[in-house]
Amino acid sequence: MSEQKFLTLDISGIEPEAGAPAPERIISGAPVFRTWNAEERDGGLYAGVWESTPGKWRIEYDEWEYCRILSGVSVITGEGGEARTVRAGDSFILRPGFRGSWEVLETTRKEYVIRL
Repeated sequence: MSEQKFLTLDISGIEPEAGAPAPERIISGAPVFRTWNAEERDGGLYAGVWESTPGKWRIEYDEWEYCRILSGVSVITGEGGEARTVRAGDSFILRPGFRGSWEVLETTRKEYVIRL
């Protein structure tokens, strides 16, 4: 069977992976993650949907990530203190070296593409 060259980002039928920030990274709350990986390629390319319940944790990006918020509200704050509120319809890129915190105010769901 040949590989499909056009793939829709449809997570129905994909069992989500459960997760959470490492305990030492949590600043407040008890956030719980669900991740639906729709695409995973050799060389470190990933695409899918991620969701988190409310809470705040420290983030450190070694990878490049494109995000598009589908629902919810989060605040992403860089080390320098610049806070950005993201909500449904917002798209952004986090580059390697970004450090700061991610705070989920309302359960947030995003589409992502990650390149290691």
